[in-house]
Amino acid sequence: MELKNHNLVAYDYKEIIVEKRACLDKKGKPVEGLYNKWIILNNPGQYNSYTTGAVKEVILAFREASNDRDVVAVIFTAVGDKAFCTGGNTKEYAEYYAGNPGEYKQYMRLFNDMVSNILMCDKPVICRVNGMRIGGGQEIGMACDYSIAQDMAKFGQAGPKHGSVPDGGSTDFLHLFAGVERAMYSCTACDPWSAHEALMYGLLTKIVPSSKLDGKFIPNPLVQTDKWIDENGNIVYGKMKNGEELSKGKETLKKCESSLDLLDEAVNELATRLLYTFPNCLSKTLQSIRKKKLEHWDMNKENSREWLGLNMMTEAKAGFQAFNDGPKDNREVDFILLRKLLAEGRMWSDELIREVSPQYKKD
Repeated sequence: MELKNHNLVAYDYKEIIVEKRACLDKKGKPVEGLYNKWIILNNPGQYNSYTTGAVKEVILAFREASNDRDVVAVIFTAVGDKAFCTGGNTKEYAEYYAGNPGEYKQYMRLFNDMVSNILMCDKPVICRVNGMRIGGGQEIGMACDYSIAQDMAKFGQAGPKHGSVPDGGSTDFLHLFAGVERAMYSCTACDPWSAHEALMYGLLTKIVPSSKLDGKFIPNPLVQTDKWIDENGNIVYGKMKNGEELSKGKETLKKCESSLDLLDEAVNELATRLLYTFPNCLSKTLQSIRKKKLEHWDMNKENSREWLGLNMMTEAKAGFQAFNDGPKDNREVDFILLRKLLAEGRMWSDELIREVSPQYKKD
């Protein structure tokens, strides 16, 4: 029987990398004729932030992977060992979308489609977290079914610090993983979690070391990797070290080499486990559990798109331009001055943005 092609278009990927890699059986040997599809963000110079073009390619890649009859699982990852994804490309945001609400509204249609295509993929989706997963990167990562991370990765949001709101998934998904209190704190205070904290909070399937010292893997030397009780009686796990211990950890890290070999082993091991299941039963199980995410996502995504578009006229315009154009040691607006000016009744304008933005400050 001649099989029909259900893909929308044939496409040559330019901004991301899409590969088929052979599935591995329980003995670690390649399986002929069955593959895992790797969808790889490829913008390491900007911490694998996604441009408009990359978003469109991710949409097409997930549709293609969903239709591929010989694909068992999708691995969503990125180039390098510094970042999985830090969200939307702030240069593009600052130079094109800032002050352009109609254009950003159209962009957010694409972003929403990217998240929806991950959530509706007929194949299980594993997020291979090769580095930082921040902002929109955290959101597309949480849309995946599983996340396996190297233990130097950090996880969190940046929206209220840079003029946006984590309505691209975090306000819909994060409480399902970590509970309302932790989701509230993460989305507002924007303090990142270590990989160890993210694992403890239920955000990850597994973490593995990525630092090798004298040829042997060691845990992240910058964090407290043992559970202990702090002065308030809270269980602490994965917090950043401080003082002398942090200094020692940094010295140790300088002696280490980075390797993602254990990350690849862990990702392949999970993909192999999924290989040994009935495909339709697996797909239905995924859809049944994904409903919890989709319930919130489908309810809010269009309203969020409208608001985020309008926000490009005010706080987002100020925040993204400050991050893009400000000096390296100061990429945030003067929040105290901004709040005072607004309290005085000042209206949003380019003049107001200049007053509070670091790129316009004179020494």
